[in-house]
Amino acid sequence: MSELSPQPEPASTDDTGDAPAARKRPKPGERRVQILQALATMLEQPGAERITTAALAARLSVSEAALYRHFASKAQMFEGLIDFIEQTVFTLVQQITGRDVPDPDQAPEVGARQAARIVALLLQFGERNPGMVRVMVGDALVFEHERLQQRMNQFFDRIESTLRQCLRPATAASATPTVDAQVAASVLTAFALGRLQRYARSGFKRLPSEHLDASLALIL
Repeated sequence: MSELSPQPEPASTDDTGDAPAARKRPKPGERRVQILQALATMLEQPGAERITTAALAARLSVSEAALYRHFASKAQMFEGLIDFIEQTVFTLVQQITGRDVPDPDQAPEVGARQAARIVALLLQFGERNPGMVRVMVGDALVFEHERLQQRMNQFFDRIESTLRQCLRPATAASATPTVDAQVAASVLTAFALGRLQRYARSGFKRLPSEHLDASLALIL
């Protein structure tokens, strides 16, 4: 279940046009959150790689026109999910590193622990938000605008860059420290992405966090 908000509530009078007058009108921004929540929840269902606005509107008991009063396009709805993924994950990453960019002078073991924690939080986020995983690995974006996949590519590039910064102290004694840190960060990023892909393609049965500590111990 996604962490965006509680389950969508029944549609308001301004969306349906024929609902009882006593029903409350959503607060500003509430309907947008409900739409994103419904989209994320639908992505958790098997075979939901492509969701139509008609199906989304039906789930919320509103018209398609009501959806477009809050989002200009379905691509913009997916951008809302990507915004949530980026803001949530990178806020937590910054809490781990204590700053936007990890300290290059920290002890090697500190950087390795930070890298392990970043991978763990990424996988745990996916485990708690299965619908978001379909967006993260691109399954839900196949038939959408290519800029959405580019944004997710940039998301994982940023994860890899952060991991590289964390691991630089651990490779300082190497003859090629920059290359070694890059290789290690690339392997960790590929591992995390692979775990998320397996989670989505197993119908959310194979958990990303499976044997996580032992797996990271082999890599780091």
